[in-house]
Amino acid sequence: MFHIQTLISALDFAGIAVGSIGGALHAYRHPRYDYDIIGVLGLGLISALGGGIVRDVLLQHGPPLALVDVYYCYVAILAALLTLLLVARIDRRAEQLMLYIDAAAISLFAVSGTARAESFGMSWLPAIMLGVVTAVGGGSLRDVLSGSTPRVFERGNFYAIAAALAAGAYLLASTLGAEQIWAVATGVIVGFTLRILSILLNWRTFSFRRRGRVKA
Repeated sequence: MFHIQTLISALDFAGIAVGSIGGALHAYRHPRYDYDIIGVLGLGLISALGGGIVRDVLLQHGPPLALVDVYYCYVAILAALLTLLLVARIDRRAEQLMLYIDAAAISLFAVSGTARAESFGMSWLPAIMLGVVTAVGGGSLRDVLSGSTPRVFERGNFYAIAAALAAGAYLLASTLGAEQIWAVATGVIVGFTLRILSILLNWRTFSFRRRGRVKA
């Protein structure tokens, strides 16, 4: 059996890698701005580490892990650089690749954030909330820094909802007595599958925008 902190670290590193790849690809294929190496690395780092830093600040149990363990930064930087080196080969499929990378990052971060909150004695609702913050925080900061509204706030395919259900599935499996590794796998699979299905089947959230009458 995995020790819970070891499991959280493994999930964090996996999420950081895919999150950094997603941030670098976001910078590379941005339709509006031409990013240099600093821009690519910056968006990669914020996508990979932003949500976890916000989570750890809210938990108030020492400095954020990303600032204590330098390997978090190493993984994020290396993943972004490797993306730049290989982007010429994957450019044609970058759009499709981004979908799967994004879904994987959301699921991994949601479960790792929930597990970390749970390990500090948080009850189920705050744990799920921190799992969602971990999952969508980095992407939201990336969107703000790249000049757009965080998509988590806009109508679209399941994003925060997928993260919340990933976190909930992990907690439910854990509560029912599943071993940690299986509880983690359950949460990640649920979140990843829901995110991908929402895109493929075009499941979208409901808009509450006030629509005025069209004047003649």
